[in-house]
Amino acid sequence: MSLPPELSAALTAGGRSSRFGQDKALAKLGGLTLLERAAGSLEGAGLRLLVAPPGRYVLPGWLGVPDTRPGEGPLAGLEAALAEVAARRGAGWVALCGVDQPALTPAYWAALWAARAVPGTLAVQALDPQGRAQPLAALYHTALRLRLTAMLDGGERRLRLAAPPEATATVAGLPGGVFSNVNRPEDLAALERQLGMGRPGEG
Repeated sequence: MSLPPELSAALTAGGRSSRFGQDKALAKLGGLTLLERAAGSLEGAGLRLLVAPPGRYVLPGWLGVPDTRPGEGPLAGLEAALAEVAARRGAGWVALCGVDQPALTPAYWAALWAARAVPGTLAVQALDPQGRAQPLAALYHTALRLRLTAMLDGGERRLRLAAPPEATATVAGLPGGVFSNVNRPEDLAALERQLGMGRPGEG
């Protein structure tokens, strides 16, 4: 399943990985880094942005974009991505993804893309099997850029507040496995087992 070229993608990889103990973007899962796996779900996007410290990673086909507010979390990363997309494409939708979400698929993003068509929608978030919204694997419109800047300037850092509730569409019923999040080494080990990717020597 290919993604529409008018969709832009923003992969955030500027976190400290404090709970993981090392740079989790470079941790391997099935022979690929978490960075490569997260990027793979968004390969069809027409403009692909890697929001990370300059020079830290190389990802073919992705344009490096510096986080303009280092250390201020994914809301700041989204602000940087929306600004870049607005400058390059005028306006449009951006798929925001973190490197700690290596189980996402093109079908996941296609489901969110289909839900954006509701009039007045500025964000689309998936609901996990427990009904919780997933703001770090979501679609955002560039029309939110000034709102985000005002929030960040005012000290707000919560990504879940990026779009007003009345402008946020939700998608339920997606496979539970896509929501796997890797914050600690044990999360990675559990995902390896889930996907049948035991490490060498295991079995």
